[in-house]
Order: sequence, then C-alpha cells, then structure tokens
Amino acid sequence: MSTTWVNWGRSAVAHPSAVLRPTSTEEVVELVREAAAVGSRVKAVGSGHSFTSIAATDGVMVEMTRMTRVLHADAATGRVRVEGGLRLRDLNRLLDALGLALPNLGDIDHQTITGAVSTGTHGTGGRLHGISKAVVGVRLVTGTGEVLDLAEGDELFGAARVSLGALGVVTEVVLQCVPAFLLHAREEPMALDAVWEGLDDLVDGNDHFELYWWPHTRRTSTKRNNRVPAGTEPRPVSRARHLLEDEVLSNGAFGAICRVGTAKPAWVPAINRLNARALSAREFTDRSHEVFCSPRRVRFREMEYAVPREAVRDVVEELAAFVDRSRLTVSFPVEIRFTAADDVWMSTGHERDNAYVAVHQYVQRPFADYFAGAEDIFTAHEGRPHWGKIHTRDAGYLAKRYSRFDDFLAARDRFDPERTFANAYLDRVLGP
Repeated sequence: MSTTWVNWGRSAVAHPSAVLRPTSTEEVVELVREAAAVGSRVKAVGSGHSFTSIAATDGVMVEMTRMTRVLHADAATGRVRVEGGLRLRDLNRLLDALGLALPNLGDIDHQTITGAVSTGTHGTGGRLHGISKAVVGVRLVTGTGEVLDLAEGDELFGAARVSLGALGVVTEVVLQCVPAFLLHAREEPMALDAVWEGLDDLVDGNDHFELYWWPHTRRTSTKRNNRVPAGTEPRPVSRARHLLEDEVLSNGAFGAICRVGTAKPAWVPAINRLNARALSAREFTDRSHEVFCSPRRVRFREMEYAVPREAVRDVVEELAAFVDRSRLTVSFPVEIRFTAADDVWMSTGHERDNAYVAVHQYVQRPFADYFAGAEDIFTAHEGRPHWGKIHTRDAGYLAKRYSRFDDFLAARDRFDPERTFANAYLDRVLGP
C-alpha cells in the first residue's frame, strides 16, 4: 500500500508504492528482480538525512534498517566489512571497541554508512578527505539483480564509491580504518577578518579546522581538532558542561531563539550578535568520533557547495554582501570547512582542494530566496553542490564540473540499463 515518506529536514516528500525492509543481499536481489519485472522503480533509503529528494520514489522504497551487522573486522589491517544500513553513530562505537576509527567524519552521525558514502559526506581537514575515500570495497545489487563486488583496481570502482544511488543498492561496504585516536579540540570565537588573515595557517597548521560565520556580524566560532600522542589521557567535556553547552544552549536555547527569529525577523541581526559572543572558549580531549560529531536537534534546511579553496574568502564576503543587500534575516551560522583533493569520480573533492560553504535556514523560515542568492555566488566560483543538500543544478552544469561525469554515466548504463533506480532527482542531475 502507498505510504508517505518525509525526510529529516522536511524538504522532500515521497509516496512509495511499497516499503520493504530486507535482511540480506539475497533478499535485495529478489525484490529488485521482482520490481524490475513489473516495471517498478526501486530506491534504497537510509536515515532520510539528505535534504534533496535523492532517495524519493513512487515505486518500491528499500529501507536498510535491518541490515546493520559488522560482517568482518581485521584489527591488523584495519579493514572492516559492514552492512549498508549500519548508522554512523553505531559504527563509530563498534569500531572504537575494536580499537579502530574512521580517519575523518562529518559533524553529525545520524546517517547510514551507505547513505553517507553515496552522497559524498565529508568532514574537514586540509590534508584529509571525505568518508568515501575510506571505502575500499563495495557490494552492489544492480538493476538486473546481479551482485557485484567491486574493489580497488576494478575498472568501475571509482564510480561506486559515490554512487548517488544511481548504480544499484549498496548492501555492504569495506572500510579502511585507522587505529583509534584521540583529538584535542580547541573551540573559540574569532573575528572574521582575523580568520582571513591567518586562514592558511589555520587550515594547514591543524589536522581539522572549521568555522561558523554568523550572518549580520563579522564574528565566527572556530574549531581546531588535532591528534594527540599515543598514551595521552582523554579529558572530555564534563557531563554538566556538555549538558549546558551542547544540549541546553546549542540545541534547546538555540531552537527557542530560532522560533523568536521566526516571529520577529527584525530581531535576528541583534540576536546573532549576542549568539556570536555567547559561547565561551573551551578545550578538551576525547575519542575522535566524540569530537567530530555533535548533537543537532534543531531542524533546518541546508545548501552546501564545494568551491576551490582559494576562492573561499571571496565567496563568503560576497555572501555577506548579498545578505545585507537583500535585507534577508538568517539565524543559522554559515559553516565553512576544508578538504584535500581525491580521486573519487563523483566526489565534490575530485581532483581539487576545496572549501565547503554551507548555508542553513530554520525549518519554519522561508529559504528559497536566501539559497537562490547563495547558489548564484557558489556557481560563479565553479561550485559543486553536495549531492545530499538542496541545490538546483542539472546535468548540463554538473558535466562541466566533473572530468569523469561521462564515465559515470557509462557505468550507470552498464549497471542499470533500464533505469530501475532512477527518480526525478537523478533525471535532473544525471540526465534521463
């Protein structure tokens, strides 16, 4: 029976004809073949944390919630095989128990591993890469129901690491992990002009650097995370301070502030000036995933583009001028992160060192004008949109931004010749 599916950000809605929850690759093969035989489309979905309609379908929706096992782990090599429905927050804990960790993570851990990999989820680090770079093997059920195991050295492995859900259902991934490590975190406010003056040192002099710029101000909140020597004792944020700063202030109070800003938009610039100075500096040392990932309980919509690292100052300054000129009010800070170039075909980091600029708007506020203006700025600087975040680009634009775009389309023709995994989003970004 048809049902209604809504994503986390309330920005995508679908009415699948059926929702199935397989427990094995074999069951995925069976449902794909049955759907293909009657001309029904199939889409796998993880946690629904993408802001686009990349997982939406009016056909069969495949929820991966019952495929969450660690299938094999080799602590000596650091290679771990997991099922595709395992959420990052659970994966991180399981890896930690094995003495392992992913080399880099984003700032949330709600996603499934295949959802994160397939949409090109990244973290920050001028010498580091997104999560897909840690993928060294993929098990894929194609549109004809064939099971393929792709690994490093295979001709089309580069396509499968960020697959956009266009090549098939990824039921298993093999991850190249690293020994578990601690991070020393230093969080502090900083003037935006001071960030620009020292940006290269901040990015290159730290393992991980990011900042949040508060619109309507010249203030930022910065984060520097660095690995510490083996044998260092963890010194995490105290339970009381975590409750106050990460839950009460960053979530509860911030949510209330966003609601006030919705009712009184004219108050937002003054509120942002207060917010930019409200959180005090702090330092702590903890397990890597506890430092990387933060609770995000205030719902929002998001657009994020990767731009050439050298363009980031111009991009942000143009964005600031646009916000002031348009008289828009924006409660959420703009997140800015950095990664190194990689060789993953459809990764936003393909062959280019990037800065990522992410704009957000509270879920109850209109976002279209803000995001449209931001997108004009991003695309003027050869921006590449995050596959899982709101954007309006199509295949004509994207083909110019990815040197392996046509190779990816050829892989799609091979793996899904009848377009069993197609939907409106893929028709737009890849062509019908």
